[in-house]
Amino acid sequence: HEFYEHGLRAIGLTHYGTNRYGGGTNSEVGLSVDAIPLLKNIDALGMTIDLTHLSDIAFWQVLENFEGRVHASHQNSRRIASWQRQFSDEQYKAVIQRDGVIGIAFDIIMLQEGYVRGSSDLRASIETAVDNIDIVCQLAGNTRHVGIGSDLDGGFGNEQTPHDLNRIRDLQRIPSLLEGRGYSSEDIS
Repeated sequence: HEFYEHGLRAIGLTHYGTNRYGGGTNSEVGLSVDAIPLLKNIDALGMTIDLTHLSDIAFWQVLENFEGRVHASHQNSRRIASWQRQFSDEQYKAVIQRDGVIGIAFDIIMLQEGYVRGSSDLRASIETAVDNIDIVCQLAGNTRHVGIGSDLDGGFGNEQTPHDLNRIRDLQRIPSLLEGRGYSSEDIS
């Protein structure tokens, strides 16, 4: 309640590993008993839950125990990088069914299969992120459930971004890439 009073409106329960509330990325742990009253409070306050970084088990348990709004702030597809940090089509569909939005990330580990920091070449491009946008749109049947979640918050430099993403202004190529795939200007805005 105190954080809400200070303006917090969206919250994630986990990051990597496990914590007091449950399992995050690289874990196979579900929600803890402490998570259930927290979810009830978040719902009562009208806040949204960020489903990013939940373990698969915790992801489904949140949806079972939380009636409020959901989103995924920076989340890509397992079709592109098939490890547990990414969402399956079923998880994407669950967010879409709850009228949530999925923010596409530009961290190369979420865009390039098998990327290993320091030893893999950067093969993925901004076009790969557009592939991910298209996956969400095709699953949803519209463009209402996808945005840019970037994950370009300073945790790494362009050594861990698509090979053609050298400056933030390079993201301005996304609209023309989407137009090239038949998306209208209304769809893109």
